[in-house]
Order: sequence, then structure tokens, then C-alpha cells
Amino acid sequence: MPFQELLDQVGGLGKFQILQMVLIVPFLVMTACQMFLENFTTVIPGHRCWVHTLDNDTVSDNDSGILSPETLLRIFIPLDSDLRPEKCHRFIHPQWQLLHLNGSVTNMTEPDKETCLDGWVYDQSSFPSTIVTEWDLVCNYQSQKSVVQSLFMAGMLVGGLIGGHLSDRFGRKLILRWCLLQLTIVGTSAAFVSNFHIYCLLRFLSGCSSIIILANDGMLITEWIRPPSRVMVITVISCAFSVGHILLGGLAFVFREWRTLQLVVSVPFLVFFFSSRWLVESARWLIINNKPEEGLEALRKVAYTNGMQNAGDALTMEICNHNTLLWHHDQSTAPWEQYFPVPGDLWGPHCHYPMSSSFSTESYGPSNNPDTFHVPGGTFCFGQHVCAPRARAFGLETVASRCGATLAPLLMMLMEYLSILPWIIYGVSPIIAGLAVLILPETRNLPLLDTLHDVKNNKEFSRKVNEINSFVKVTKF
Repeated sequence: MPFQELLDQVGGLGKFQILQMVLIVPFLVMTACQMFLENFTTVIPGHRCWVHTLDNDTVSDNDSGILSPETLLRIFIPLDSDLRPEKCHRFIHPQWQLLHLNGSVTNMTEPDKETCLDGWVYDQSSFPSTIVTEWDLVCNYQSQKSVVQSLFMAGMLVGGLIGGHLSDRFGRKLILRWCLLQLTIVGTSAAFVSNFHIYCLLRFLSGCSSIIILANDGMLITEWIRPPSRVMVITVISCAFSVGHILLGGLAFVFREWRTLQLVVSVPFLVFFFSSRWLVESARWLIINNKPEEGLEALRKVAYTNGMQNAGDALTMEICNHNTLLWHHDQSTAPWEQYFPVPGDLWGPHCHYPMSSSFSTESYGPSNNPDTFHVPGGTFCFGQHVCAPRARAFGLETVASRCGATLAPLLMMLMEYLSILPWIIYGVSPIIAGLAVLILPETRNLPLLDTLHDVKNNKEFSRKVNEINSFVKVTKF
């Protein structure tokens, strides 16, 4: 393809690409921390009902200090089936007679109990504060913990769809920088809010920004890389995502108060916002969006950085205009076809959507509930290789994957009816998704397809794959 030849001339994997990755990889690492922040900020510590006699600071130590705290706890808090203090109930009246039972079985009726009307007392030995302890998201309110996780994923769903359209229209770099600034503001603000609903809104907005950062980071790297090197680069991107998981665990070990942890994973995005000014916009996007002069300037900058000044000087506007003609051809396509082209053109890539949804359900469900089931993270899919416009296609894939991710935490509620049911769903989903892989087109060593014109000619292009792989045009100046 014409742009592939341009990329070969200016350097498809050189100093420029390495510097671009050095700038972008930290974005990915910290965004991964944002995505799984609720693993630590929503930890449910040990808890029991607040009792006036036990927990009121104005009351002296049972006046005489004769009874130990454990003894008083037995009087006011019932025991569960494991003979541990119940988490969600207390006795309506003190049960002094329980002190004389010594574990013997009697025919006495069970004392009347009530819910925790005055709040809860939490075990602060591991985490001094979480949003669970902040807003009492336990017992009858425990489901709201899953709502917080789902709202973040819902934000990623909305952000993926809207951000894909904006990135295709206004550029990858501009929208990326806006989202870095937005995530700085809403993430930092979330560390200071005192209202649960406002916190949920801010986490939703954080999700909107996070997915766009991930998408545009991936595109700003892969759209500058030659096909033979693209697999290696995407592997590095995936490893950066895993490093984010590891880093988050370390940060949560050091900063155990949830507001501090929220602040620590949000403030770095302000630094990223300023450093992103040195990123170079995708020349592919500039050229196919009828900005050949800017695309040519970006290519010359890449050539200069990669030490290929002669190639940069030899780039001509005629080469860029050839790509511009392809863009005008695509503009004649109906708007709905940019997302859902005619049958036969993108049937393969669109089959990727149910696979993404199932993968996200299986991945984010267990990983967002580490207290129930531990799963190592580290795999992330950055979108189709053969779908154009690329950012909008990624947005649609994000919608599909976030549908699965949004439902994943909510599936844990099914444990109230059948404890094994969520795990059955998590296990069956990837098996079903695996069937969709069989009809995906092969993308190994193939150049990125930039326009719908390219996609519609994909069959003819695929027949020339061997020729492309065996011969790369290199022009010396």
C-alpha cells in the first residue's frame, strides 16, 4: 500500500518509534492502575454492628472493667453458623443469659435480632479506609460495590464509542491529550468527594477517559510500525498493561487509605498531559483526512529522528495526494457503513465483537473480585487490524467488550441464588468466544488497511500477501 512504502522510507522501527513508545508506555501502565483500582478501594474488611455500650467513646469501660470486650460482644452480637460474630445483625436487647450457657444446648428460643441501625464497626488492621467503610457498603448495601465497578466499565463502553468517532475526526493526539487532562481532573477530584453518588459519576468519567487513552496510545504506536515488527510492539504494550497490575498491588501495599491511593494513581496523568506534547500525530490519519501537508511534515520529522534525512527530503506531495484520493472515495460511503459496511467486506472483523464481549466477561469478572477468586491479568486486545476507520472500529469493539465487562461484576450477585453459577458463566464464555476466532481473517505481516476502499479490495490484496512479504520496496536517495 502507498503509506507502507512511505513508512519503509522513513523507518518503520527506529529511534522515533522507540521514543514514541517510551512516552506512551507509562500512560498504559497507570491507566491499568485506574481500571483495577476498585480491587483495593472497595475491599470489604471484617465488620459488625455498632453497639452503644461497646463502641461509644463516652461510655467508660463497662464502668467496672469486669467484663472483657469479647464477653460484651457475646452479649450484644449473635453468632453465625461458624460461631463468629454476625456482620449484619445484633440483639435487640442484651442477652446476659448467654454468659451462663457455656456452649450447652438448650431449648430456649432464639433471641430477637435487628439489623445494624446505628452503623458498623470495621477491622482497620489491613486497610484503614476504603469506600466500603466510607459509605457503609456492606450487608444490604453490599451490591453497590458491584455498581461502582460496573459504572467504571460502563464509562469505558461510552468512551469507546464516542472517543472512536472523535479520534477519527479530530486526531489521535488531540483526543488523547484531552483525556489525559480529564482523567487528571476527575481522578483527583474523586479522592476528595464526600458523596457516594458524585464518586460514582467521577469513576464513570474516569472510565470514559481510560479507554480512549488505551485506544489512542495503541494507535499512535501501531500506526507508525512496520508489519513484521507490529506483533513485538503489541506484546510490549500488553506487558505494560501487566506491569500496571503489578504496580497497583505495590502502591496499594504502601498507600492503604483509599483516598491517598486514588490520588497517587491520578496525579501522574498531569505529568503525562504535559509530556504528550512531544508525541507525533499519526501520519496515516493526517493523510487520509485530507491534511497531506501536515502528514508530510510528520513523515519528515520521523525520517530526521531515524537518521534518514535524505528520505525525508525526497518525500513529495504527490505521494500524499495519492492517499488523499482514497479518503475522498471513502467519503462517498454512507455514514452507517463506516461502522457496519456491506456484508462481505468486514464480516470477519465484526465477528470479533462477541469474542471481545465474552473475553471481557471472563477476565474482568474474576479479576474484579480477587477476594473470591484470584486470576492473573495481563492480556488486553487493542482492536482490529483490518478495520477502517480504525478508531471507530475500535470504539465498536470497545462497546462489545465493555458490555461484557460491565456485566461481569454484576454476575457475582448470582452467588446469592447459586454459588457456582457466576463461575459457570465465566468458564463457558471464552469457550463460546473461541468459535468466533475460526472466521477471523489472518493479519500476520499485513499492512494496516486505512480506508474502506482498502477493505473492499481486501481479497485482491490478500492474494498479493506473499509478494509483499518477499519484496519490500526501498528507495535510496
